Amino acid sequence: MASLGRWVARRPDRGGPDTVAAFPHARDQAALMYGFAFVCVVESVGMSYLLAAWPVVHAVVLVLDVYTVLFVLGLHAASATRPHLLTGDTLRVRQAGHVDVRIPLERIAAVRYESLFTHEKKDGELNLAVGSQTSLTLELDEPVDAPRLLGAPRPVHVVRLHADDARAMYRSLKQASLMQAPLIQAPLTRAPLTRAPLTQPSLTQARTAPSPVPDPPGSA
Repeated sequence: MASLGRWVARRPDRGGPDTVAAFPHARDQAALMYGFAFVCVVESVGMSYLLAAWPVVHAVVLVLDVYTVLFVLGLHAASATRPHLLTGDTLRVRQAGHVDVRIPLERIAAVRYESLFTHEKKDGELNLAVGSQTSLTLELDEPVDAPRLLGAPRPVHVVRLHADDARAMYRSLKQASLMQAPLIQAPLTRAPLTRAPLTQPSLTQARTAPSPVPDPPGSA
């Protein structure tokens, strides 16, 4: 219900002042959630008509039906108001109100842009599909804890997620990862300058050979 209030007031949770960028991820599930809510509304109207002769039962079912509609819209609002957040040194991956995983950027070993519609459940992997789709895959060199629904620890080293603008998120993560990489510079060493002695070429004076004596002129 709190997410539904934020959604109506257009006040998404964008973290604190250290947030560099926010990446919404609820767009591709909107049509499905709206369709589900519409079906619930139709069902509520039908049940109201069928139970009109039993006022007490009609009132109880009506309350449950209205709560169901609000619950469906609240599920979508929870995702719409909680985008993925990128800070200076952390990626905060979220989904609805039950997933909030902080991944230090220094632990991200690789980022891949890939659209997947099928996901196998494997230990050490976290798949946050939206509309049965993920568009980014993060491989970690050290696992992070992604607690289960009841708080049980779950270390993961692969995280798959989705964003409305997955390419922009990919570029931001690549740039942030490069900024987190340590810069290794070799020390600058300057070789001592040695001045070579200036030498001039030695000039030797050679005696030229005498000119040859010309032959006597021939007789006419």
